[in-house]
Amino acid sequence: MNYNRENGKNTACKPIGIFDSGIGGLTVVKEIIKILPGEDILYLGDTARVPYGIRSPDTVMRYALENTEFLLHHGIKMLVVACNTVSAIGLDTLEKKTDIPVVGVLNPGAKAAIKATKKGRIGIIGTEATISSNAYQRAIRSLGNSTEVFGTACSLFVPLVEEGLFEGKITELIVERYLSDLKSRDIDTLVLGCTHYPMLKKQIRAFMGYGVILIDSAVETAQTVRDILTEAQLLNNTGSLPERRFFVTDSPGRFQRIGAAFLGNEITEIERVAIPRREQHRNFYQHQEER
Repeated sequence: MNYNRENGKNTACKPIGIFDSGIGGLTVVKEIIKILPGEDILYLGDTARVPYGIRSPDTVMRYALENTEFLLHHGIKMLVVACNTVSAIGLDTLEKKTDIPVVGVLNPGAKAAIKATKKGRIGIIGTEATISSNAYQRAIRSLGNSTEVFGTACSLFVPLVEEGLFEGKITELIVERYLSDLKSRDIDTLVLGCTHYPMLKKQIRAFMGYGVILIDSAVETAQTVRDILTEAQLLNNTGSLPERRFFVTDSPGRFQRIGAAFLGNEITEIERVAIPRREQHRNFYQHQEER
């Protein structure tokens, strides 16, 4: 698509905007930095309202629109929805609200799963909202009609990760509790359908066995971001030192502490912000610009 082609040079220098319900989207940030080290990044973690996976679709959509408006106000060139719940429920709606590229984490993961499976038996794990939406199931079946897909909601995985409990006896027991049924299904591919879940990859792989391929949607999403920016001629090739800013809606200290484990680096530029409700957006941002 032709995104801002006449202002391509200036637009290319703008940051990539990324949001998630909390810390999990940092797995996407890490992979984007790995393959696009020259890009500026703005990350919004809606830590005051995490988790999204137990909310109603209407509530999730309202949060997503508010987060999108916040990032658009900061002049981003691309929106990355690093939240499987939002990607499953309302990515189409977000695409209609902006003229910049919008990338979710669902379709890249689905495509990678179809490419990886040999038996045509794929498992999906995600939040309650992601699994009940059947979005992954539909996406995978649209790519492979004969593929069997088995979904399991793992509601406690996000709290485990948010608390930094990446391993240990409690984590092992919860992994076993959620994944026992999938293991009995003889799947050969398992999609980690939440950006928090790669932090539990070691425990998941140990339980499922090394014969099951784990699909990390963060890796697949980062590659999609690179492909879209390359095609649209929006890669930042200035060679200047990239800026990475992180916004949270609650508890910067906790985000900084646990987030370092996600990125593999210390996070320094963190700002706590208030995300206005949609009906307050115009007055809020007008006031911000006048200050």
